[in-house]
Amino acid sequence: MALSLPPTAVIRVSRGNFDPARFAEVERMTHQTGTYLTPAISRLHGLSHYFAGASPSGSIVHVSIWESDANAQQMGKLKEMIVDARRDAEAAGVAFTPIVNYPIAWHI
Repeated sequence: MALSLPPTAVIRVSRGNFDPARFAEVERMTHQTGTYLTPAISRLHGLSHYFAGASPSGSIVHVSIWESDANAQQMGKLKEMIVDARRDAEAAGVAFTPIVNYPIAWHI
């Protein structure tokens, strides 16, 4: 299936790290935050795809594809993300790295 994206599309990557001994707790938190993040993020303009996952090695990632950098920037103002999900993730021991938006160079 070919993905049709505008030339302005970006990939937004949010990463965090945690003690692998807390994997079960972080995985549970990841599923729970999805219950309120999914409807909130789905309402934002310009979203193409969104993926979230946690690894037993101690890393968590949220990767999304947006029609433009301006669309991706909406995430930085979304209360459910910047207040609620951050609070829940930090309570589970997740420490975040800076979020980066990448212009898409190519895709399959």
